[in-house]
Amino acid sequence: MILIADCGSTKIDWCVVRQGKVEKQVFTCGMNAVMLTEDEMRERIAAELVPELADRAASIKAVYFYGAGCISPEVCGNVERAIRANIPAATVEVHTDLLAAARALCGRKPGIACILGTGSNSCFYDGEAIARNVSPLGYILGDEGSGAVLGKLLVGDVLKGQLPQELCDKFLKKYDLTLLDIIRRVYKEPQGNRFLASLTPFLIENIKEPAIHALVMRSFGAFFTRNISHYDGMCEPVVNFIGSIAFYYRDVLEEAARECGYTVGTVLKSPMEGLISFHS
Repeated sequence: MILIADCGSTKIDWCVVRQGKVEKQVFTCGMNAVMLTEDEMRERIAAELVPELADRAASIKAVYFYGAGCISPEVCGNVERAIRANIPAATVEVHTDLLAAARALCGRKPGIACILGTGSNSCFYDGEAIARNVSPLGYILGDEGSGAVLGKLLVGDVLKGQLPQELCDKFLKKYDLTLLDIIRRVYKEPQGNRFLASLTPFLIENIKEPAIHALVMRSFGAFFTRNISHYDGMCEPVVNFIGSIAFYYRDVLEEAARECGYTVGTVLKSPMEGLISFHS
């Protein structure tokens, strides 16, 4: 029996897997390993996960944890010890969410794997490890094509009157926002990236409007140009994606890919199904 965790800042999806089949699925509050101490993570796992596992914890032989913020040996070590304190498994592996995407999308074959959700990221995966990664740089300096950047572009165009007036009015009415509300949420309150990403449903609802379609196309085009072009020549120009933005905007994503000379391959909303297959 193994335990696989897909950890984001909002929630963690834990799956107990026996012989390739999910025996138990548990959702707990998310955590970013960079932001929490080892003790804080250990206490959260003890309070939220262990009671849900009940007597299964003793039968778990391996834990594979993929998480936001698991970007250094020190951080990964903190997560590993927090898990071992609660689940005495023989094997505990801690990896980045980008490796989760690569393994879920490509299995044990080389390929280009990307995350396109609130943030964005990409890599060339050689079938075993991430061989090359272009830093996403976050939603201020990069994260092209992400929910946060799409929301940022949308808000900027609304407030600067770059969209047709009827669309600007429709947006402000839908979200009941003023200029001051938006400035405060983006610049003064925490997690401005999540606020901006939360506005993206307006884009998909109005994607047939030429101005909205063009906005999304520009951002996806920038993702391919500024990130995926660095992997040219390493493998076939097929690009695979995980994440809500890729999943819901697939038609426009495929259109942008064609314009940039690429093909969209596998698109998954979540990596868990692929990770279960990989580890089974």
